[in-house]
Amino acid sequence: MTDRAFAVVRAGALTTVQDLGRLGHAHLGVPRSGALDPYASRLVNRLVGNPGDAAVLETTVNGCAVRPRCAVTVAVGGAPCPVTVDGRPVAWGAAVRVPAGAVLEVGAAVRGLRAYVAFAGGVATDPVLGSRSTDLLSGLGPPPLTDGAVLPLGAPPATRPCYDAPPWPGPPGELVLRVRLGPRDDWFTRAALHTLATRAYRVSPASNRIGLRTEGPPLERAVPGELPSEGMVLGAVQVPPDGRPVVFLADHPTTGGYPVVAVVRERDLAAAAQAVPGTPVRFVVQCAGVP
Repeated sequence: MTDRAFAVVRAGALTTVQDLGRLGHAHLGVPRSGALDPYASRLVNRLVGNPGDAAVLETTVNGCAVRPRCAVTVAVGGAPCPVTVDGRPVAWGAAVRVPAGAVLEVGAAVRGLRAYVAFAGGVATDPVLGSRSTDLLSGLGPPPLTDGAVLPLGAPPATRPCYDAPPWPGPPGELVLRVRLGPRDDWFTRAALHTLATRAYRVSPASNRIGLRTEGPPLERAVPGELPSEGMVLGAVQVPPDGRPVVFLADHPTTGGYPVVAVVRERDLAAAAQAVPGTPVRFVVQCAGVP
């Protein structure tokens, strides 16, 4: 194997390869997948001179550690965390040169949930349907990282590392999700729609890359029974039998049989990727005629 690669020393709780996802395959039952915080993913790629859609590592909660086989420029962003090279602290949110054989340690998130690690040249696993993203639901793409795994790196980019990238906005103290009602808001009572628009929810510990689950008041159904399976989009707010909204994220199923009461604006979903369990959630309905 070429020396343009890195070995996984510590895989962490969940570390996956992600780019901006595999678009245009929902009709085949293939989710979009991709980085849950695409803003952070683009930012770390810019810091090392990569195009914005290069594949990076997405860590969850407690980071990871890798040993490059070649000298490589890296950047760690997303959730703030300690970063070291062979035990020596280096900058978070900046381009850092890692010598061949040194261990890059990405520590536990201090705020937020997910850190992103970009390597100059990108992670060069084989693309599947045009993307290198790991999809936890379908199993497409490379598997989540495991200790001892070796992943290839792409050729160094011609663009030099960037030192003036805009700041990352940070994890939310309150997750504000702007939504439009529908397509199945008529399956819920007026009281339920008022609850969605006015009551506070919290991020559930059961959340993952498939969906952000909430804790809070259940939404009362006006129509009993279940729907035939129908298409699901990114940001769909599906309501399962317990009545508590679930916001579909990047690895969501492409069909489902529970009613969707609303859809979150896509630009608000990056903040959902960094919302720790217990974070307050507020749904802001952007439709006329909401009670």
